[in-house]
Amino acid sequence: MAEKTTGEMQATLGLTGLTMNAMALIAPGAFLWLTFYAQATEGATTPSMWIGIVFALLLCLATAICYAEMAKLYPGTGSSYYFAEQSFLNHDKAWRFARLSKFIVGWASHLYYWIYPGVMVAVTGIFVGYIVGTLWPNFMSASNPGPAFMMLVAVLFTFGVAYIAHRGVNGSTAVNVAINVIQISALIVFAVMAIGYRVNHAPGSVAFQWDSTTNEAYDYEFKTESQTVNGQKTDVIVRDASMVPQPLLDAAGKPVPYHISYPDKDAMGNFLTHPNAKSVVGLHNFGWMFVQATVAILILVGFESVTAMGGEAKNAKRDVPIAVVTSLLVQGAFCYLFEYFAANYVLNSGYTMQSATGSAAPIGDLMVMVGDALFGSGHGRIFMLVEAITVFLALIGTTLSCINTGARVTYAMGKDQEVPEHFGMLHDKNLSPHRAIWTLAIISAITGCIALLMVFGDGTAPTDATIAALPHGFWSSFGFLTHDKMAALPNTLLTITLASNFGTFLLYGLSCVTCIVCFHNHPQFSFVKHMLIPVFGVLANVVCMAFYLIGPFMGYGTKMEPFLALGIAAVWAIYGGIYFTMSSKKSGKTTLVPSRSTVTS
Repeated sequence: MAEKTTGEMQATLGLTGLTMNAMALIAPGAFLWLTFYAQATEGATTPSMWIGIVFALLLCLATAICYAEMAKLYPGTGSSYYFAEQSFLNHDKAWRFARLSKFIVGWASHLYYWIYPGVMVAVTGIFVGYIVGTLWPNFMSASNPGPAFMMLVAVLFTFGVAYIAHRGVNGSTAVNVAINVIQISALIVFAVMAIGYRVNHAPGSVAFQWDSTTNEAYDYEFKTESQTVNGQKTDVIVRDASMVPQPLLDAAGKPVPYHISYPDKDAMGNFLTHPNAKSVVGLHNFGWMFVQATVAILILVGFESVTAMGGEAKNAKRDVPIAVVTSLLVQGAFCYLFEYFAANYVLNSGYTMQSATGSAAPIGDLMVMVGDALFGSGHGRIFMLVEAITVFLALIGTTLSCINTGARVTYAMGKDQEVPEHFGMLHDKNLSPHRAIWTLAIISAITGCIALLMVFGDGTAPTDATIAALPHGFWSSFGFLTHDKMAALPNTLLTITLASNFGTFLLYGLSCVTCIVCFHNHPQFSFVKHMLIPVFGVLANVVCMAFYLIGPFMGYGTKMEPFLALGIAAVWAIYGGIYFTMSSKKSGKTTLVPSRSTVTS
């Protein structure tokens, strides 16, 4: 296979193509389904889920403006890595630090770009496991799919998407345009239905309640009987041979209808539902907002991906800045805030936030429930499966866009010989950075499998009775330990997610600093755009990173996962320092730039 070591990418993308590639990575149709579960497991902080997204959105908007402003001056392939080099190299006093700054930014960006696709393929495994469990409950549990099965899906999905990326950016863009139209349309349908369900079910009215064993919604009260479980008297739902919950009968022998309510907390103090719309958008607690933001950043990242495609843009200086901000406003400010409001507002006594923590796909459950209410009992599952198709398409789009972006940053570093030189090669026919793409695919598959090792660990550990009821088999039950052992282990998916998110905060913070340097004493300097907004971005990113360390000690969220994520980041930083030092000695490069002969205007 012929390769180009000095060839250039072709400029084929217009404003629409650039915007659609960025929007595909933000992918609200996928992330509501996928990330709602991760945010729901953040303990007492869940009432502040919506406002946490607002803060993360403000952080991202500040960073997006910085990216957009730098893209006006320095369009090209490499995104923040390229910006760091040019911003310092063209600075009157800081030019000597150009190589060091671009390596630090480029290396930090890989903590995000190389782990993020692994998160995506992991949640795809969970998603497919839920769907398979829904269709074939005797083979797989929808609420707790088998880790081995999810890992297999993750690996196959990784290399399938990598193949699309390998074919070139034009094919990727065509896929992303179609996916964006489909997922946003599906999103609006579900959100409207969810809000309608809440509005049309006042407290005390007849509604549905969810049963996690059968993954079905029922409009009657469940019959219970007292049993001794682990030495304690417990009310247990009475079920028939097919595990269907039996109805509680009234004096006339008829099923007692289920009457809905909206309780705030249970007897243990766990958050259940929002009593009104004001509660959904409320702050509740300042610290809770930051904890939710540390997870919510996952759903908003991707707007900067378009800056890595400057080399493939027809009019990069004009279109890239517009695409950066537009993609974030459409997907973040509109789609996410609307859909997360709907998903939180629809929570009720029949499906609470605690129900969400016990399911691999709470949004799928809610789709079944609201679908049954609108289309009739039994039809909600069909509605959910139709929506699931759009989610799967969105997963393809977001994973594809992330691999494209990450590979192009690696490609830019490869061309500069800051990482192994073979990463800077293009495919002879497709003009795609194929070596970086396939390397990233292997890393993503491995990372995804690690994330799925103990995806039901820590606070999401199922009960021993739930584990015992799983369909037996290698694909469905291998990897499940006892409840106590799983509860004592970190949730690996949350750990990998937080590691990726920490890389995001680090990259975005450094990019805001780069913007300040870029426009310092520049003729186009604007105090608001080039100082006030970047400073806010730096502070917001630093605060979110700090909450990894201080949040658990303040009683916010869990401890194991953020500390492990910090450990991963520390190891990556140490390895980066060692690699940079050894690579510099081997190539004869100096840490500080000796001459400004390569400066561009």
